[in-house]
Amino acid sequence: MADRNLGAHNIYDLRAMALKRLPKGLFEFVDRGTEDEVSLRNNREVFERIRLKPRTLVDVSKRSQEITLFGVKHKMPLVIAPTGVAGLLWHEGEIALARAAAEAGVPFTLATGSMTGMEKVAEQAGGELWFQLYMWPDRKLSHQLVERAKAAGFKALVVTVDGVVSGNREYNLRNGFTIPFSFTRRNVTDVLMHPGWMLNVLAKYVFTTGMPRYENYPSEIKFKVTARPMGRSQMRNDSLNWDDLRDLRRMWPGKLLVKGILHPQDAILAAECGADGVIVSNHGGRNLDGAISPIEALPEVVDAVAKRITVLVDSGFRRGSDVVKALALGAHAVQVGRATLYGIAAGGQAGAARALAIFRDEIDRVLGLLGCRSVAELGPEYLHIVDSALRAPGPKPGLKLLDSTRAVAEA
Repeated sequence: MADRNLGAHNIYDLRAMALKRLPKGLFEFVDRGTEDEVSLRNNREVFERIRLKPRTLVDVSKRSQEITLFGVKHKMPLVIAPTGVAGLLWHEGEIALARAAAEAGVPFTLATGSMTGMEKVAEQAGGELWFQLYMWPDRKLSHQLVERAKAAGFKALVVTVDGVVSGNREYNLRNGFTIPFSFTRRNVTDVLMHPGWMLNVLAKYVFTTGMPRYENYPSEIKFKVTARPMGRSQMRNDSLNWDDLRDLRRMWPGKLLVKGILHPQDAILAAECGADGVIVSNHGGRNLDGAISPIEALPEVVDAVAKRITVLVDSGFRRGSDVVKALALGAHAVQVGRATLYGIAAGGQAGAARALAIFRDEIDRVLGLLGCRSVAELGPEYLHIVDSALRAPGPKPGLKLLDSTRAVAEA
């Protein structure tokens, strides 16, 4: 009888399976950060400086982790983050990941840089679908993506704002992994040492649609994209500004979220521009090394805007206890990226489903042991913060908007 758990008891087990199955260059693209990986390490270490403070003799026999986001009920306080590489870990991995999310009752966010087109994902996956947008230098091309996402039925638009230039991921240069795939002695050897991935992923693309490409790119540029190291092959826009967000608000009828916020003043400006939510994120430690962790930034953002708009958070989540800590700090939900990518790499849809099941079981267990009956009951009173540099949300000098382009702290 097949093991529905895939032999994985936690997210780290799925990571170990992904390490074994994937070529080194591809695994490191998923797993690593940027430069000296200070932010990558801190994203995990910060959770250890927040302890849980349980209550006892509470009837938790009917505990629930259901949440409501933008008027829609979801079974777990999770959202699948945009991760364009899913389609390289598994053939059409975006569809497999979206289906796993639908079964688990959580939203799935498709990335601009996915290997499967948005229309195909919308047609085959089901569930609640969000679309992540990078604004390109030619804004008209990005606006075309917005119109396509609208026509395909995506419910939310997630605009990533912390990637205006490429992160310095030196390991990608050393490993020679590119999109579209190009052949070097080093990466060919790497691929040949992983025949399962070569036959079940790369070969399937080659014999059906050709070498994997960014399938959401407009046709006039998709086939002109030359092979460049992963992470540097997407077009970037270093002139991105708040007017772009206002333009998107006028174009997009659904929910609009801004991803990549670490400063409370930026959260206020996002709200003033019409955003329905912000995602506190440092891009998983993959862009600016030395940036603070989202958990460190979360309390100030919650204080600034959580009564006006929805606040999500991502980066570094590997345990259900991590999720509970973020919710207790005021986040409405948590986005997970690498964790479900490890699952996709380990076993496709079944692997992603296993990753989500692990989170579900761990969150449920932590709620029970905390003496907490629901996600809605979580708050800073369930936490003990060891590091004086960290704090829980609470009364502090407010942030006042001065005009449409800047905000300052009130004395």
